[in-house]
Amino acid sequence: MAKSFACRDIGMSCGFKTSADSEKELMDKIVEHARGAHGMAKIDKKTMSAVRSAIRDEDEK
Repeated sequence: MAKSFACRDIGMSCGFKTSADSEKELMDKIVEHARGAHGMAKIDKKTMSAVRSAIRDEDEK
């Protein structure tokens, strides 16, 4: 099942949304976005925990 994430779900004022077929692929996209758009060279443990909690399963249509 596909996974999805949106920055706003962790309280960021950002319209970024993404989805992927696996959590690893999704995390790669999230980390790339965090570096480029938010200037985060490293994601701290608290933020990473919030990100993981905000990942959702997409309903198959």
